[in-house]
Amino acid sequence: MGKCRTLEDMLGRSVTCPVSPQRIVSLCPSITETLFSLSLDNQIAGVTRYCLHPEDKVSDKPRVGGTKRLNFDAIDELKPDLIIAEKEENNREDVERLAELYPVYVTEVRDLQGAHEMVRNLGSVCGRERQAIRLSDDIQAAWSAIPVLDRPLKIAYLIWRKPFMAAGQDTYIDAVLQRLGLVNVFADVERYPEFTLEHLKELQPDVVFLSSEPYPFSEKHQEEVELALPFAEVLLVDGEAFSWYGSHMLDAARYFSRLQVLLS
Repeated sequence: MGKCRTLEDMLGRSVTCPVSPQRIVSLCPSITETLFSLSLDNQIAGVTRYCLHPEDKVSDKPRVGGTKRLNFDAIDELKPDLIIAEKEENNREDVERLAELYPVYVTEVRDLQGAHEMVRNLGSVCGRERQAIRLSDDIQAAWSAIPVLDRPLKIAYLIWRKPFMAAGQDTYIDAVLQRLGLVNVFADVERYPEFTLEHLKELQPDVVFLSSEPYPFSEKHQEEVELALPFAEVLLVDGEAFSWYGSHMLDAARYFSRLQVLLS
């Protein structure tokens, strides 16, 4: 495995891993894209089937199942010297099973500060400190240019249907909404609450966002919500912009600048 060191991941777990890992398996799409942005193309040994970006680079990487349903045999075949997981994306039982055999570094991102910490921490654990600092600074600069709405709008951000679910407090999505100057009508509810359209109507949101992921909301769902909430503006939005962190935040900044103009 070469020269090793012991460090703490974002959950405070001790992880002993190579100083310069050469066979990295990434179990989170945002992390995978960020690793490529840190010029770790040759060191990335495996990714999940949901790791879609950058498309031209990730397409030929071996797949190790989904984020919630990992293919352990496929991971074993890759002989990783570092696995990077994410608390929300991956099951605790899977991480604990893998940690018995391999170094597993776990990230946790619930707000914008955590997103920047994740970028810099990946740079540290993977031997790309300077690139990670530069990437974090670029993200900060891009987000500083996103305008804030002149007046706050009450917002509901829907992530699922049957049952309807929304992004609540203590989530990265809620942190993004706050940065845009939007007031989350589910801000007093932890994580991802379930609700009915009747309940949503009582909350009187000015705007309802229907995300493209994890549930693929479409125009027919837009019409359904508009019928139930005729007073609200219902928009289909790019779920990746709101929920992918790391290097994807650069693309997200450009998207949000256009979205703010629309909301204004």
